[in-house]
Amino acid sequence: MKKNIKMIVSYDGTRYFGWEHQPNTDMTIQGKLENVLNMMLKKDAGVTVIGAGRTDAGVHARAMTANVILDTDMSCEEILSYMNRYLPEDISVNKVTEASPHFHSRYNAKGKTYRYTCWYDVTKPVFDRKYVSVLDRRPDIDKMKEAAQYIIGMHDFKCFCGNPKMKKSTVRVVDNIKIEESGGYIRFYFHGNGFLQNMVRIMTGTLLEVGFGKKKPEDIEKIIEGKDRQQAGFTAEAKGLTLMKVDYE
Repeated sequence: MKKNIKMIVSYDGTRYFGWEHQPNTDMTIQGKLENVLNMMLKKDAGVTVIGAGRTDAGVHARAMTANVILDTDMSCEEILSYMNRYLPEDISVNKVTEASPHFHSRYNAKGKTYRYTCWYDVTKPVFDRKYVSVLDRRPDIDKMKEAAQYIIGMHDFKCFCGNPKMKKSTVRVVDNIKIEESGGYIRFYFHGNGFLQNMVRIMTGTLLEVGFGKKKPEDIEKIIEGKDRQQAGFTAEAKGLTLMKVDYE
């Protein structure tokens, strides 16, 4: 009996080459999930797990939504138990439900929340070292918050796209950016209807350059209007980025 199974998945992306299948390696999140499902169904191949997004190599997720069509009589509880028994310790399936036959985790997604975490204290974030980007000094938080206001809204974000050969539309809506400081941590939260390749990491790098005085807050408006990747800031390293949530109606 075919079912459209919806899953909420968490993973530590440190060891993996991103979500999506890559040539010559099975070290992807999609690949690991499919391997276990194929083993569960006692098939060599056939299932395709669809994720709400394609996180880059080294990027983490607290709640990635995915769906897969399975021909099985197993209950959602049995599928959940089986997957967590055989998945590696850095991938967890947190919830399994049966979705509508027409549900598609990527096409039906209405929004995503990403968090980028930095650390700037003189001590070392020993236990968070895989999940934060270490800065050599504290950036100006107020300047970064001012700059973030220029990003919010519907824009052509080509300047923040890491794929120079992107042929599809680069217009997106970023409707909320929060920057919070606690102790030595600085956390950037981005919410929007979708994000381009490396977009959150480039936005973070650009805001940090404002915080370090390399750019002015008002420069952001010109950068977006110019649609030139070279005018934006650096691409912040992958390990500081985590997909927090995917929104659906």
